[in-house]
Parts: sequence; structure tokens; C-alpha cells
Amino acid sequence: MKDNCKGAKPQSKLIITDYKDKIASVLTEDSRPVQISLESKNQESILGNIYIGRVQNIVKNINAAFVEIAPGLTGYYSLTENRRHWLGDQPEEKNLQVGDEIMVQVEKDGIKTKSPTLTSDISLAGKYCVLTALNPKTSFSSKIRSSHWKETVKELIEDRKPPSRGVIVRTNARDASYEEIFQELDGLAGEFEKVLAQRAFRTCHSLLYQASAPFLREIRNVYADTLKAIVTDKQDLYDEIFRYLSLNQPEDLEKLVFYEDPLLSLSALYSLETAIEEALQPRVWLKSGGYLVVEPTEAMTVIDVNTGKFSGHKNLRDTLMKINLEAAHAVARELRLRNLSGIIVVDFIDMEEEEHKKLLLDRLEKVVGKDPIKTLVVDITRLNLVELTRKKIQRPLYEQLAGMF
Repeated sequence: MKDNCKGAKPQSKLIITDYKDKIASVLTEDSRPVQISLESKNQESILGNIYIGRVQNIVKNINAAFVEIAPGLTGYYSLTENRRHWLGDQPEEKNLQVGDEIMVQVEKDGIKTKSPTLTSDISLAGKYCVLTALNPKTSFSSKIRSSHWKETVKELIEDRKPPSRGVIVRTNARDASYEEIFQELDGLAGEFEKVLAQRAFRTCHSLLYQASAPFLREIRNVYADTLKAIVTDKQDLYDEIFRYLSLNQPEDLEKLVFYEDPLLSLSALYSLETAIEEALQPRVWLKSGGYLVVEPTEAMTVIDVNTGKFSGHKNLRDTLMKINLEAAHAVARELRLRNLSGIIVVDFIDMEEEEHKKLLLDRLEKVVGKDPIKTLVVDITRLNLVELTRKKIQRPLYEQLAGMF
């Protein structure tokens, strides 16, 4: 059943604990933090929630509507991307009017001055698969490579899923049994039918579906084959995680660990404060002596690669190539660690040889391909500026820490 992938994989732990007035989820690989997420204890995330909203305004020049999903809370709803609308229990392709009440899902958090992004393409995610409401196709994570495995699973899913719903098979499914995948799929399909049933009699601004807390989503989304432990030192968090795993991922209950040590806190054990402080610093030193400067802006993130203290090879071309290749790994790590998204431009050290440029792009594509969030290397310009995009889902770490909700 398993789609085995060759190659050594890092061993990971998910640390969930309090950090100041927030809940911190820190994923470590081989004891090194690779992903940090902070959420407010005082305000719940709305990402993934499903609401009945009212169309408040339609702006024709940007082909978008603004939909109020709660009193005083309005989201951006693209009419280019959302052509079918949930005015009832079935999606309809029609022109929206101000005052229409439609079912929408929060697709992206609001960031700074930007409203939350809403979608009619409603989906419910599990550990092994995602149920989609509009696209009836079955597709697979790009990280699942086995064609034979995908063909077998697709045929079984097509016979099992509701005809009008689609399924995205997630990376974790490659290590699951058919029974585990189908049991989850049946549960997601049943959950969506409950949402539709509520839609029939609930009023505007009703919350039809509340997504799991962000720290529970981290548990669901982490690669299961490398996760060795879920560790917390807070009884309330332990109890909530235990309930979540019991209902949704009972196979992972044995990984849940309650940490107790009156002399050394969990945060201190994993140097959580130091890791967060380092992830907020603009300068990132490389082992070679070179360094990155990471500068998020309103429009994009700019990363500059510098030679710094490097004093290696006499051959200048080899020197620059070594720094750039090391920087490629560091760029991939910092994007994930800081949760930087949108447009990213990396100013690597200038290289003259086309062969070196190709090698650098190939290496960068390989390392960003390991990111659970879709990251694409777009191109390299004549000025040796490398353009990337990373899908926007949650706020970047610096905004999470600043409490910009």
C-alpha cells in the first residue's frame, strides 16, 4: 500500500507550548527549528471557517465583491476566481447583487490592511486528503511520485467519493492504508453534508463550520512519517490535543508526550525564545562566512546574498558558487521558518557562467520543493535576481508576534 520514497528523512518533533500571550507551535527537524507559528490566546483564527455572508459591495473595476461574514468583518471575494456562488445548497453561475447571501470560506487570513480572502471553492482538509466542493476531480500531492500507486488509489476514490465532490490526496496518504484514507474521506463528506443542511435554515453571518485551532492544524499537516513526538508542557493544551487525536488521528496518540521538569521549562529546553528572536533578525549568517539580509516589504520580500567574511578558495568563481549554493539552502529554510509568502526576490552574488546559474536554479528548486507550502522558482533575470512565489495562507511570523490580527 505504501508509496515508499527513498532517501534519508529528518526526524521531527512538534513542540506546542505557551510563549508570552500566545500559543507557539515549533516544528523541529533533527533538533533544529524549521517552522514556527504563533497564535493569539485571546482571538480565534478564522482561517478555514465557513460562513453565510452578505454581499456588501461590488467593485467592477477589480471584478470583486466585499462580503460581510460577521458584523463589522468584511472579506474580499474575487469574482474572477469565484464564478459559481453558494446562494443555496448548490453552486450557481450567476451575477451577484448587493444584498445576496452566499456561503463562503475564509481562504487566507487578513494581512495588515488587507481583508481576509474568501472563496466559494469550499474544502475540508484531513490528514490524508482534502474534500473539494466545486471541482469533482481527484488529484494528488506533487510529492507523491509513484504512478502505479496513484492510479490504484484514484480508481478506488472515484468509486467511493460523492460524484459532485473532488478529492486531493495529500502527502501523508502515501504511508496510510486504504481503510484509513477512505474512513477519513467518508468523514469529510459527511461533515460537508452537515454544513449544507445547516445552510438551509441558518441566517446571515452564521458560522456553519469552525476550523480547528492553528496548533491542531499543525499536527494534521506535518509529515507523519518523520514525526516522532508531539510535546507539550501545558495541561489544557495536552487535553485539547488528546481529544483532537482521539477523534481524528488515533494512530498518532502514542506520539503525544507531556513534558514535566520543574527545573527546565519546555521553552528553555528547545531555546524557543532564541529561535524566535533569530527568525526576526534581518541578517542570517552562513557557515561559509557569507550572509543573507532578509527584508520583508509591503509588496514583496527581498533577500540579498553577500560574501561577508568568506575567505575560501582562491578561484573566485568557485567561491561565489559555493556561497550561492549554501545561500539557496538558507533561503528555503528562512522562507519556511519566517512564513514569508507572496513574491520573493533573491539577489544572489553575480555569476557569469550560464552553467553555474542553471546549477543554482536546480538546487533552489530542489530545496524549496521540500516546503509543505507550495513554493515555485519562477526565473532568473539578467541582473541575477531570482524570482520565487510562495503561497499565502497565514501571516508571516513577524506579524504573528506583533499581534496584528
